[in-house]
Amino acid sequence: MKAVVFSDEEGLKLDNNYPKPVAQRGEALIKVTMAGICNTDYEITKGYMGYNGVLGHEFIGIVEEVNIEGISDDLAQKGKSLVGKRVTAEISYGCDDPNCEWCAVKNYRHCPNRHTLGIVAKDGCMAEYVTMPINVIFEIPNEVEDEQAVFVEPLAAACEITEQLHIQPIQKVVVLGDGKLGLTTALTLHAQCLDVTLIGKHRNKLDIAKAQGVKTILLNDAEINNSYDVVVEATGSVSGFETSLGLVKPRGVLVLKSTIATGKELNLAPIVINEITVLGSRCGQFKPALHLLKNKRIDFKPFISKVYSVDDAIEAFEANKQKDTIKILLKF
Repeated sequence: MKAVVFSDEEGLKLDNNYPKPVAQRGEALIKVTMAGICNTDYEITKGYMGYNGVLGHEFIGIVEEVNIEGISDDLAQKGKSLVGKRVTAEISYGCDDPNCEWCAVKNYRHCPNRHTLGIVAKDGCMAEYVTMPINVIFEIPNEVEDEQAVFVEPLAAACEITEQLHIQPIQKVVVLGDGKLGLTTALTLHAQCLDVTLIGKHRNKLDIAKAQGVKTILLNDAEINNSYDVVVEATGSVSGFETSLGLVKPRGVLVLKSTIATGKELNLAPIVINEITVLGSRCGQFKPALHLLKNKRIDFKPFISKVYSVDDAIEAFEANKQKDTIKILLKF
């Protein structure tokens, strides 16, 4: 099968003869129809996580077969009902050890022995076929178009914020950063009826959020005066982190939605002085994200910069690097 593969030895390439996966016990074989390129995929090509294998963790596809041998009746029934259906899957699955506290509550993303699609110990979805456990697969509602459904993973990550943190309707929220992550987060919080403002450097990107009702401010016009109850840092930069500290109120909450890797010294004194709560937030559950998509609370089509055939995957990765690009999709 065709697959977009990264290895330390050969770098990024399209492999036309990659072995087709076989569904193991409790897994489904899914024919991928569309996948999204994420910044994490690009970072992996630079050595992030030390991962080698098929890239990708954002996808939709059709279930072709399931392996229900030796699994519970309920799970087997779910698996059989998924055959022929359009689906997506959460990116992490756990060890399912009955003694694992994380798997017991289905919070697989924190299982110490987890597999994460296209990132940790599991071939990704940028291939003609992928396998995933039945218990993390979700049917896509008929009302949701492919070009919306392929965004469910980043949307779920944005929904994670309000799963972790109760934000009151009267509180002021700001999202810093107008890339894919920042735009998705601002639109999600707005869809949840919160008072949210998006701050960024690019008027064309801010206008995508503005067109869907989000308040926007260019960074150069923003007042950095500790006036927001909740600040979501989505730039992934040291300067963004420092600006976030200038935006959040004393005793407010700073949500780190992006990872910041730096050798530069950071002044963390304002966190102590202003008694700021710092909250890390990453992957989320798919069910609430699919609910938002089904009810058409967010329109992701303006995010799509271009759709490439998988045959042009290397060109697509190059396009993903361009500053004006928001989202690149691969079609299979």
